[in-house]
Amino acid sequence: MELSRSSKTGRDPLSDVLGVLGARVTRRTRLEAGGEWAFSFPAVDRLKFVAVLRGSQWMLRPGYAPTFMSAGDVCLLGRTDYAVASDPDLAPVDGRSLYEGPGADVARVGGDDTVGIGGTVTFADANADFLLRMLPDFMLIPRTSSGSGAIAAVLTLMTSEIERDTIGGEIVSARLADVLVVEAIRAYAGEAGQTGMGWLGALLDPRLGRALGAMHDDVAGPWTVARLAGVAGMSRAAFSAEFTRRIGQPPLAYLRAWRLTMARAALLRGDASVASVAREAGYSSQSAFSQAFRRTFGASPRATTDG
Repeated sequence: MELSRSSKTGRDPLSDVLGVLGARVTRRTRLEAGGEWAFSFPAVDRLKFVAVLRGSQWMLRPGYAPTFMSAGDVCLLGRTDYAVASDPDLAPVDGRSLYEGPGADVARVGGDDTVGIGGTVTFADANADFLLRMLPDFMLIPRTSSGSGAIAAVLTLMTSEIERDTIGGEIVSARLADVLVVEAIRAYAGEAGQTGMGWLGALLDPRLGRALGAMHDDVAGPWTVARLAGVAGMSRAAFSAEFTRRIGQPPLAYLRAWRLTMARAALLRGDASVASVAREAGYSSQSAFSQAFRRTFGASPRATTDG
């Protein structure tokens, strides 16, 4: 188990979070549709990508105006109900029935004027909360965005793999789907820019990004707000206020949440004792670690290991 490390280059927080949480695309689906159609899907604890390869469709979410998507557009969805439709005025039917049963990953409905692919990003050991609560529920990356070049290249390769249908295609398609998710997050963050609200915008901010990188690079370090402010090159008050405004929680609350998330992931893997996990998560006292863990997750570290 490795909860902290020293590095000359520092740890990339996005890679760190996706890696620790075991994020990967566990199911890929394809929809070919023509005529009039509309399918709804419920909110679950996952990240989902939807990409349009041909034609166009509408993305519908409760409480929001419909979003039009055409070939080359990609979106990421968090904890939200959503529907895809040929016309935003159509009443959706439950789309889960399209993909029921093993191997039912391709749905064909009335033609192929519109072709789209989707992928479900799941997280190991139900550890999705840390990331999902910091990401928007809907992230649209149009083909005209500045980061769309890499996405277009990945979509071309994914389409080629589907059409080739040859040996090794399953693993290549799975890896490409993982890359697509990361490229989509990068592109969305790039469009939001350094001043964008939320975790992704903070990662790109030169000052907040340095502080976040330092925390992830040495998660067990004796961090204080003053020390983190020094890394960011800001006054203590200004750093604390800006971090809280952008990310939605104070610096040390963020650090505590990440420490405990990493600790739970290690305990669920069963590759370390509670005492060593507590130590490597930055807790000098196993008792203090256990109390913080129970307050956050509603169960003791020992129960997590036994489960």
